[in-house]
Amino acid sequence: MTLTTEEFVRPIQRALISTSNKEGLHELTRLLAALRVEIYSTGGTARHIASAGIPVRDVTDYTDFPEMLDGRVKTLHPKIFAGILSRLDHAEDQAALQRFGIATFGLVVVNLYPFEETIRRDDIEPSDAIEQIDIGGPSLIRAAAKNHAFVTVVTAPDQYPALIDELERQGGTTLDFRQRCMVRAFAHTAKYDQAIADYFARQFPADEAPAPEPEVFPQHLHLRFSRREVLRYGENSHQRAALYRSEQRATGSIVDAIQHHGKQLSYNNILDLDAAWQLVTAQSEAACAVIKHNNPCGAAVAADLATACRQAFAGDPLSAFGGVTAMNRVVDIATAEWLVGEPDLFVEAIAAQGFAPEALEWLITKAKWRTNVRLLTVGVATPTSGSWDLRTIAGGLLVQEPDNQPDDAAAWELVVPGAVGDGLLSDLEFAWSVVRIVRSNAIVIVRDGMVVGVGAGQMSRVDSVKIALAKAGERARGAALASDAFFPFADSIELAVEAGIRAIVQTGGAKRDEEIIRAAAQGGIAMYFTKTRHFRH
Repeated sequence: MTLTTEEFVRPIQRALISTSNKEGLHELTRLLAALRVEIYSTGGTARHIASAGIPVRDVTDYTDFPEMLDGRVKTLHPKIFAGILSRLDHAEDQAALQRFGIATFGLVVVNLYPFEETIRRDDIEPSDAIEQIDIGGPSLIRAAAKNHAFVTVVTAPDQYPALIDELERQGGTTLDFRQRCMVRAFAHTAKYDQAIADYFARQFPADEAPAPEPEVFPQHLHLRFSRREVLRYGENSHQRAALYRSEQRATGSIVDAIQHHGKQLSYNNILDLDAAWQLVTAQSEAACAVIKHNNPCGAAVAADLATACRQAFAGDPLSAFGGVTAMNRVVDIATAEWLVGEPDLFVEAIAAQGFAPEALEWLITKAKWRTNVRLLTVGVATPTSGSWDLRTIAGGLLVQEPDNQPDDAAAWELVVPGAVGDGLLSDLEFAWSVVRIVRSNAIVIVRDGMVVGVGAGQMSRVDSVKIALAKAGERARGAALASDAFFPFADSIELAVEAGIRAIVQTGGAKRDEEIIRAAAQGGIAMYFTKTRHFRH
């Protein structure tokens, strides 16, 4: 049977509105009043609607039952829920409504108490959080969503424009519109309940006995992410992609960046910028990183940002072409002038803590690559407790704690003494911080605060050493070398000796450690063991 337009569209005669967020409510209710929709509301929402001169009936007058228990009970009444849940095509339902004098509601507009906003406050107590657990609101939303064949349910102000457009064009709502609202409504209440469960799971121990070591990973994993934007495509142009923001992490990430200029970021841009941002925010000095294919092809620390930027791009200029860069300071005019003035330089995106106004103007108006370059302010990163690294595999999800613990060079073991002054030790520390970002097997060579060679993603460590030394060339002489894990054989050390490397920092712990140490000592290379590995697969 073919459905007619009339069967698809449900006009709205009566609306129930109860909101904690009053944004956009006057515009919506003015249209409802103009369409001769009867508006029923509660307490503060009713007063807000009436303040604009819009006719509204208080729910307590309709139910003949007052709010009670300090507002804990407002809409929990058969006359409300029967009016939402009744099926218009069931004669028995309609007869029951008529017998008890119950009106039907074709629209339910409800948003919930701000539980998640409340628990973000530093001074919040569990007793305060409990009072922000909405009871009537989720019940109203679920009832209306269940009966979406006849009822439209809206849960947030950002849905009002679509509802207004639907009503103006259709004179009611289509089944397709109500179905989409239903899906969002159930997702909304599920997310709300999960936030409550997560909060109180952190607050209350399971029993009064001494608590055992808590499980790091729960039996069932519930993830909360909200879509920030749909991307142009994924890793390749035939793949669709989107960016989601975790609702459990702090600010100061690429996901939270403010874009000042340039076309939309791509999937690959975001991956590279994230790696670059992790690298530079781990440094205390002014730092710049250049990332290509998720590996650093240049990075440097210096007393000022312009110097760090210049040295980062000089690390591997050929590979740096078309990469992205991140800086852990506000970009000043000196840095912007250098970027604009380099004739062979091309960057896809620049992420920084901010941009001085004149620097931003230079980058937007004077760079030859100004049309497409993305300029992003990320801001200061704030630490996040309890965050995890998540990676999908076919049919499952791998979860681990992030490799973000601080490394203390004072805890390293000097297994081969040598002439390691402050400058060389600083280079070792910087190399060790950069190696975290490089795909394993990872080798990083640093000289005078500047990455001069990187070997990444090779199946054998000695091949990564060869690549890093080839990139460094003569700059390897007197430099520091970091390895993300131990050296299984002495062949890598022999190559480092030949190239003139002065100091090595590595994990240690190999079966042939004594052989490795002996090779370094014979070649005059100082060596530290960290006893911490930094694989990045």
